[in-house]
Amino acid sequence: MSTRRDTTTALDDSRLPVRAKLVGAWTSVMFLYAYVDILGFFVPGKIDDILVGVVFEFDITQTLMTTFLVLMAIPILMVVLSAMLPARAARITNLVVASVQVPFAMFNAVGESWTYYYGLAVVLEVVLLAVILRVAWTWPRRVAPPVTAVASAHEPLQTQRH
Repeated sequence: MSTRRDTTTALDDSRLPVRAKLVGAWTSVMFLYAYVDILGFFVPGKIDDILVGVVFEFDITQTLMTTFLVLMAIPILMVVLSAMLPARAARITNLVVASVQVPFAMFNAVGESWTYYYGLAVVLEVVLLAVILRVAWTWPRRVAPPVTAVASAHEPLQTQRH
């Protein structure tokens, strides 16, 4: 009687470090922001508004452009901060920034006539931010090793007497 061997091999499912998950998620948020804006140029009338100096009912000024730069810099900086800050600071920063970004993401769809396009963009952004919040919230804790009595070289080992 012959036995059939399974010729498939299991895939390596190593755990991805928390920092790598956060960096990946913030990178996705960054690309989503950029591509939603870039693809938004194809919405009829968008370029015409820009050419006359208007974006989303606001006059294009240096202040507006600086504000846009700051808003885009947030996910860009979170990629770096998630990788480089100490664990506690990275966790808190991710929780705070992602929480603030959720209402900002939803605000981006207000007043837009292309509800499917911008609505999907908001849903994707909020899902990514929810992933960031969950990963940061559930950041594993390091278990401290049990305290052991270690005798120093100068002290004799004592035993407990009952």
